[in-house]
Amino acid sequence: MFTGIITGLGTVEAESAGRFSIRSNYPAASIAIGASIACDGCCLTATTVMPDGPGSIFTVDVSDETLRRTTLGSWNSGTRVNLERSLMLGQEMGGHMVAGHVDGLAQIISITPEGFSRRFEIEAPAALARFIAPKGSVALDGTSLTVNEVDSACFTVNLIPHSLAVTIWGQKRAGDRLNLEVDLIARYVARLMDAR
Repeated sequence: MFTGIITGLGTVEAESAGRFSIRSNYPAASIAIGASIACDGCCLTATTVMPDGPGSIFTVDVSDETLRRTTLGSWNSGTRVNLERSLMLGQEMGGHMVAGHVDGLAQIISITPEGFSRRFEIEAPAALARFIAPKGSVALDGTSLTVNEVDSACFTVNLIPHSLAVTIWGQKRAGDRLNLEVDLIARYVARLMDAR
C-alpha cells in the first residue's frame, strides 16, 4: 500500500528482457530483498540491491502484462521515474490510498501555467472515466493528485512548484502517457452499485 506521496526519483540504468536496474537515493541498507517500491505508480519487487554511494541501485523484474499495460514498456536507459516506498504502520497518510496497481494509460492533452502552478489537462480511457470525480483523488505516475474539473473522459489537475521540482512532473509534455490508478473507494463503490 502506498500514499501517492513521491519520496525519491530514480533513473533507469539498464534494461534487459523486462528486468530493470534503477539508481535511487534510497540507502541500500534500507531496501530489503522482496521490498515493494512503487516505480511511476507500479508496485514492483526489489530483487537485488547494491550500494551506490549514499544511495543504491536496485533491480525489479516486470511481467509482460505490466509492460503491455503501463508506460514501463517504453522505459530505457536514462528514463527518470517517480519512486515511493511502501507505507509502514504509523506513518503519516499524506495523499490517498494507492495500491500500485495501474488501471490504464492516460495522456496529457495540454499544460497551462496558472499562477504559481501548472494545470494539466488529461484524457483517461473511457472505461475508467466514470471513476474520476471533481475533488476526488487519482494517482498519475504514482503521484496522488486532486481532480479539478471533469468533462467526459477529460479532467484537470494542478501541480505546485514543489511537486514539479521533486517529481518527474516538471519534465512532462503534452502527448506524454501516464500510468493511471483510479481511487480505490470509487472503484469499489461503482462495483457495489453495479451489483444492485
